[in-house]
Amino acid sequence: MFDFLIVGAGFAGSVIAEQLARNFGKKVLIIDKRPHIGGNAYDHYNEDGILVHRYGPHIFHTNSRDVFDYLTRFTAWRPYEHRVIANVDNKQVPVPINLDTVNKLYGLTLDSSQLEDFFASLAEKRDPIRTSEDVVVNRVGRELYEKMFRGYTRKQWGLDPSELDSSVTARIPVRTNRDDRYFTDTYQAMPKHGYTRMFENMLDHKNIKIMLNTDYREVCEIIKYKALVFSGPVDEFFDYRYGKLPYRSLEFKHETLDQSVFQDAPVVNYPNERVPYTRITEFKYLTGQDHRKTSIVYEFPRAEGDPYYPVPRPENNTLYKKYQALAEARSDVHFVGRLATYKYYNMDQIVAQALTMVAKIAGTSKSELTRRAPVPVLNGAAVLTA
Repeated sequence: MFDFLIVGAGFAGSVIAEQLARNFGKKVLIIDKRPHIGGNAYDHYNEDGILVHRYGPHIFHTNSRDVFDYLTRFTAWRPYEHRVIANVDNKQVPVPINLDTVNKLYGLTLDSSQLEDFFASLAEKRDPIRTSEDVVVNRVGRELYEKMFRGYTRKQWGLDPSELDSSVTARIPVRTNRDDRYFTDTYQAMPKHGYTRMFENMLDHKNIKIMLNTDYREVCEIIKYKALVFSGPVDEFFDYRYGKLPYRSLEFKHETLDQSVFQDAPVVNYPNERVPYTRITEFKYLTGQDHRKTSIVYEFPRAEGDPYYPVPRPENNTLYKKYQALAEARSDVHFVGRLATYKYYNMDQIVAQALTMVAKIAGTSKSELTRRAPVPVLNGAAVLTA
């Protein structure tokens, strides 16, 4: 008899499993349909010995001291500030848009105060702001919108920005200085030995059992457990009673090249719609690994495949509300994570959500959980494969 069956071995499921097992002595079985732990953050050494992220770049950043300290129990860190450039008009310019972006694109020598005036001269005021197009043209005008945003968004989402909720582009800042960091969070770092090692340490506990290559429907009728934590797609859990929730998927094309460096930044975006991929990532920038070869990945957005991004449109949110009502009526199941709540979250947000869920289950507070004494970094969990 397990106290908890946890579906999904990504951040949400793994944090909850670790906390329930280590802090509350619960016996936990965590299962995943994939052949590995770590969810989309899974990384591994390829056949050339280069550490790569199988499902595209995962960059850790947070403003939460509690979340950072919690994960520090399971990994050492490599300081890392992420930088992205975009290939626009045969020029490579910083993303998000900043002073250097505008000066390079237009051959200008503006300073920060002049840039505000420049944006104001281009802006097309929108009121109210409802769509992603509204957000961008209201701030920087149509020309920069067309150069930097529209093509990339159309490839990524399969929809025009005018058809997407404002939240899609509202997350991307526009700067008037030369700060070319993609994120400005207080804590920015990468797990020193990779995400998978961190997950192995997190799940290394006598009360945690792991089964991979396992569909929860195949075991939930066989294995006895008291409560279920579900981090998979909420519509799948309810047998698509109201229809499928729309997602965008990705296809990844990995390549290892017999050269030390491929591109000038960790990630290069390609907004031009004539280019079929959205971006190229070079992993050695992320990991700091010293290797005579380098490994890159191309990302191709797809309509079908593993669910990655909930599609933010009003009708999809209305559909999710129906599933949310079903989920809230199930006192025996705890729904957590991006797929279970049909909302895009950064990794640190998922960790915080998982800790909040544990506190709710255990009848304590999240602050109490994060105050508990750190444990040593361990050697990695044993994995059972079904």
